[in-house]
Amino acid sequence: MVLLARWARETPDKVAAHFPDIGKSMTFDALDARSNRAAQWLIALGLEPGDGIALLMDNRPEFIELAFACRRAGLYYTPLSVHLRPQEVAYMMRDAAAKAIIVSPGVADLATALLREGAVGEVPRFAVGEGVDGYRSYDEALSAHPAPARLPERPVGREFLYSSGTTGLPKGIKRPMVAWENRTAPEWDMTWKSLYGFGPDTVYLSPAPLYHAAPHTFTIRRTITEGGTAVVMAKFDPLRALEMIERYRITHSQWVPTMFVRLLALPDADRTRFDLSSHRCAIHAAAPCPVGVKQRMMEWWGPIIWEYYAGSESVGTTVISPQDWLAHPGTVGRPVNGVKLHICDDDGNELPVGEVGRICFEGAPRFDYHNAPEKTAGAYNGRGWASLGDLGRVDEDGFLFLSDRRADLILSGGVNIYPAEIEAAIARHPEVAEVAVVGIPNADFGEQVHAAIVPRDPRADTRALQAALEALCKDQLAGPKRPRSWEFVDELPRSEAGKLLRRILKERYLSPS
Repeated sequence: MVLLARWARETPDKVAAHFPDIGKSMTFDALDARSNRAAQWLIALGLEPGDGIALLMDNRPEFIELAFACRRAGLYYTPLSVHLRPQEVAYMMRDAAAKAIIVSPGVADLATALLREGAVGEVPRFAVGEGVDGYRSYDEALSAHPAPARLPERPVGREFLYSSGTTGLPKGIKRPMVAWENRTAPEWDMTWKSLYGFGPDTVYLSPAPLYHAAPHTFTIRRTITEGGTAVVMAKFDPLRALEMIERYRITHSQWVPTMFVRLLALPDADRTRFDLSSHRCAIHAAAPCPVGVKQRMMEWWGPIIWEYYAGSESVGTTVISPQDWLAHPGTVGRPVNGVKLHICDDDGNELPVGEVGRICFEGAPRFDYHNAPEKTAGAYNGRGWASLGDLGRVDEDGFLFLSDRRADLILSGGVNIYPAEIEAAIARHPEVAEVAVVGIPNADFGEQVHAAIVPRDPRADTRALQAALEALCKDQLAGPKRPRSWEFVDELPRSEAGKLLRRILKERYLSPS
């Protein structure tokens, strides 16, 4: 908040954010002024410090100006996925106690469905841009506050995010606001700044939706707040992403592994015709990246690819540099910020190096799931160590290697089988673009290992490929770990954040046909 005003004074004409797909840009001066006016409007609606609103918007400038407006007005704001169903929006608005909702024309169908099904109740509702039927005009509302004005001294508002869990209803993570008098204090976690080199010279490419936690944080808090420029794509397109890097001289970016797969699938002529020399830091997370995919990306882009493992809960973070990853392929790094990493069994006992167990962190600030004390309690063990529910192991140098989520563990004939180990073996085959391994019902063993494959060539002879993969698995995997069934698909089901949705693959096998 304070820093935005600083950049507006020092670099008023510098672009804070480009939206090339809709032909719009926003300078720091304009962002500062618009967010001040929007903050005035929100306060005039009667919203008190600590109240919240919901944003149901695709990637456009108003998303960013409203985020800063909420920070200035001492409000929480909850970004909602544009792919939610009306009942899911209703649940999240009710759980977050949102007192207003603002939508964009790009989600008009969903916004209309919310009205039809009574999902937003009687809360004030507004639409930006050209508007949506049944929603009041945001621009007209702002016209009552035509100029920036002094705002009351309120705590610094912030995002109120919901985890993108692959099962059940999303869980809210509501963190305390920073008091007005502490508004210039640095964040608890500033490691990203020294590791990745964010600053006023940053030009950051966001190819993902701003309502997701990582794109939201990197765009708003780590680029614009630090005086850098964000380039926000409407949606990911591999060829257009490369074009953006060249056109805007992108320095930093963030991706999920499926984007790497699509980038690598481009013809060589397309992959080599853009000047990517400005690109010095590419960050990825959200889902495990196959070793072969990341190696190919390193060969193409050079050793600029950083990876981290974390969650919206911020219970702990590991980071791996390009150089360390090349020396330890497959790792997601070592913990940062003084947090300690532990691998534990089901009883909370720490396991030796090399053994797979629950990944736990010690030393991070405590968090709570909003209105879900039982889920909060389940995230901590008896020693107070927190976990995201993932399984992994550490090597002798302390580098973490992910295995799976506990919910994805396959139990076959009393043997614990970790899909990630099998996927890593299969992904080494040059004709495999993506692979997912799940457990499906088996009358004799309880579950059997099933592999879903996306061939690199859609016209591949799948019988021959299956035979080759069976031979590879026989050579590299113990008997119980080898897939007993196979399928070849055009794509794997993933969440908007790039996380593999194994349950979608399993569902077709859960009931007899």
